[in-house]
Amino acid sequence: MTKTAVVALGGNALTRVGQSGTCDEMLANAAAMASAVHAVIEAGWRVVIVHGNGPQVGNLALQQESTALVPAQPLPLLSAMTQGLLGSLLARAIDLLRGPGTAVALVTHVTVDPADPAFGSPSKPIGPFFEPAEARRLAEARGWVVQPDSGRGYRRVVASPEPAGVVEIDALRALVDAGHLVIAGGGGGIPIHGGSLADAVIDKDRAAGLIARLLGAQALLLVTAVDRVMLDYGQPTQSALSTITAADAARYLAEGQFPPGSMGPKIEAALRFLDRGGELAVITSPDLLAATLTGAGARSGTRIERVPARAERGR
Repeated sequence: MTKTAVVALGGNALTRVGQSGTCDEMLANAAAMASAVHAVIEAGWRVVIVHGNGPQVGNLALQQESTALVPAQPLPLLSAMTQGLLGSLLARAIDLLRGPGTAVALVTHVTVDPADPAFGSPSKPIGPFFEPAEARRLAEARGWVVQPDSGRGYRRVVASPEPAGVVEIDALRALVDAGHLVIAGGGGGIPIHGGSLADAVIDKDRAAGLIARLLGAQALLLVTAVDRVMLDYGQPTQSALSTITAADAARYLAEGQFPPGSMGPKIEAALRFLDRGGELAVITSPDLLAATLTGAGARSGTRIERVPARAERGR
């Protein structure tokens, strides 16, 4: 039976640091991501892509609020817009490599709990970076919550509750079984509770882990800007992790090796996936995605295995 891998791509993979998010920039970035995913398919895997939308949904919110000529739409509908935008770019890029109709972009809704404490504590960064004075001005003028992010300035932050279910999971499963590469859960999915839209943005790694578990996927691939997960990051004792067990990853997380604002959420998503039956979680850069998944090649990223395996630090 062909195995299934769910690939989580950050919105920053499609609008990179230093870019403004033009169509040409996003097209080029989508082509690079499509090449990485193509290699995974060539290795014999079925693939589902879940992409983030932090830069894009924030930019779209700025556009919405910059004119009084048309009504601004709420955040969940902006996520729906980015699903169409980024889903189209990725599908076109994949079809250029594998033939028309290979990729299908599925508008996806996720259910959330209205009592989730995340609604009272916004934490998910979206949109561009601002200097402190500009961030304060926008916060006062538009009622935003802003916080420093990654040492590069301030960003708007919004609620990011835990995704509990995927409304279109049966359709998603049918498309995968039919042999399509499916782009689903874009921006983490459009959040709803009951019959109402929820004013939030879902973390794409959490959404990818949920989709992987519901599909019974064997692997969860978390794409990032670095080749491997690091221990003692930025210190003289810094070292890279190659293959480790879930128990090792959990211990390192408990020791504070993976901060909440950087690698922590990816490790948490990987551990939750493995704890609920997944076989393998991968954290690496696009270029090493297929090699890390298959365990082949001289260079590879970080593999986190559910079953006991020899843990080692990379050289």
